[in-house]
Amino acid sequence: MTAPAPTGIDAATDALRQVMLATPRRGSALLRRSLGHSGLVAGGVMLVAIVAVALAAPLIAPHDPYNQDLARRLIPPIWHAKGNWEHVLGTDKLGRDYLSRLVFGARISLLIGTLTVLISGTIGTAIGVCAGYFGGRVDAVLSYVVTTRLALPVVLVALASAALVGGSLQGVIVVLGLLLWDRFAVVTRSATQQIARTDYVAAARAIGCSTLRILLSEILPNILNALIVVATLEMAHAILLEAALSFLGLGVQPPLPSWGLMISEGKQYMFFSPWVIGIPAAALVCLVLAINLVGDGLRDVTAPENRD
Repeated sequence: MTAPAPTGIDAATDALRQVMLATPRRGSALLRRSLGHSGLVAGGVMLVAIVAVALAAPLIAPHDPYNQDLARRLIPPIWHAKGNWEHVLGTDKLGRDYLSRLVFGARISLLIGTLTVLISGTIGTAIGVCAGYFGGRVDAVLSYVVTTRLALPVVLVALASAALVGGSLQGVIVVLGLLLWDRFAVVTRSATQQIARTDYVAAARAIGCSTLRILLSEILPNILNALIVVATLEMAHAILLEAALSFLGLGVQPPLPSWGLMISEGKQYMFFSPWVIGIPAAALVCLVLAINLVGDGLRDVTAPENRD
């Protein structure tokens, strides 16, 4: 006797059970690939450490980063013969503790990078998804907008915009957020064009799903990996641009402890006290390197050819 054919409910239940059983396997495979990627692990450890230091800055900083003491200006770090343990990394030209300013400066860099990516990612993703999904004239118009943005040099436009808006933390975030959306738009447009032709998107249209629901539930979840990779790269780009603007006096203004501003304030002492530039520059390099390693690692472990 042959077994009765499964009903529609039974078939749906079996399919759901298979998906639920396959999900942990996919998650464990992704975790194995992530832990086996040396660059991702190294970058992740460095980035987590910097974020932890930034979050615990009031507990770690030994002094007030804004407290000035001209009698203790330009004290060298502890590895120098004239250094002391009261100021482990020395002091700046106004006698402010360098370790405290370095720790609080991590907050400024991470805040600028995160908020810039949120603003630029929202703009670029919206443009890219609409261009890739609707196509036709919508794609032509939005592609022209993206091409126009790509024709503008980022550094020069950022300098001009910062000069017009005025140097401030909020101004830098807004300027960079409105400038760094082009890579999000290009990547999401290409990914959306591929996904829009898949069977599950066609099935969603066939059962009467609205365009907004298709974009939010079918398109966006499937381009999330690409967005995460682009976000990490653009965060590093934003942090470097902020440092450049602050170094030129058009970014974060004193007395905020921006790493770019610390480099700018110490450039006149670079030949006599090179550590006033070397310490914040090394911190900036470590942060950007960590973010780039994480972005490259995520790109590698989420690539289709590396999936099980």
